Amino acid sequence: MSQTQVVKVGVAVLVLNKEKPEHVLVGVRKGSHGAGKLALPGGHLEFGESFEECSKRELMEETGLELESVSTVSVTNDVMTSENKHYVTVFLMGVASDLSKLELKEPNKCEEWKWISWTDLSKVPEDKLFIPLLNLLKANPSLSSLTPK
Repeated sequence: MSQTQVVKVGVAVLVLNKEKPEHVLVGVRKGSHGAGKLALPGGHLEFGESFEECSKRELMEETGLELESVSTVSVTNDVMTSENKHYVTVFLMGVASDLSKLELKEPNKCEEWKWISWTDLSKVPEDKLFIPLLNLLKANPSLSSLTPK
């Protein structure tokens, strides 16, 4: 490993929808690594920031949504060999407080936001999923296995 290669910390948010149980919010990435692949809202952890703070900041920046509550539910080790990147991704889960505020706030980074059931998400071809989401799905075949007890 060269001195310039570092492992980065990503934070991803499993946004739950009270009106659509077992559904999560996903978007199609663009303009960055993983372009064209389905991913959860999220981004890089900033210096001094908690996972919860990062999840709320990223969700607001990307979607305009706020979370009622948030819990850390999983961590994945994501090596993206073809892009020469390595992330540890921390997944948090929460319920959006007002779904009417959902909007595409960063159209240069995401094509669209949509709700998809965990079952349907698990049927998406692997090459269409961003590596952190793919690794999360492989480790958690049901959404209930991630739900805080």
